[in-house]
Amino acid sequence: MAWGNMKKKEGRETKMKKTYKIEVDCANCALKMEEAAKKVQGVDEATVSFMTQKMKVEFAEGADEKSVMQNVLKACKKVEDDCEIFLD
Repeated sequence: MAWGNMKKKEGRETKMKKTYKIEVDCANCALKMEEAAKKVQGVDEATVSFMTQKMKVEFAEGADEKSVMQNVLKACKKVEDDCEIFLD
């Protein structure tokens, strides 16, 4: 399940951040997913942890999180076809 928050910091809003449960087989595969996610338009930052089986994504300002994550999933499947990102 994804979670997100938009916090105000010193009078301005910070970017949307969400964490997604993933399924990936090895640390190298997780690194490939992270690198692919970072290249997707609308993603400012992404980290993937093999140990916790989670992906943290920081979205660009104004980005539509659902469409960005669909593109992240497609990009990750290109580099690691048996990975999964649980978007629900």
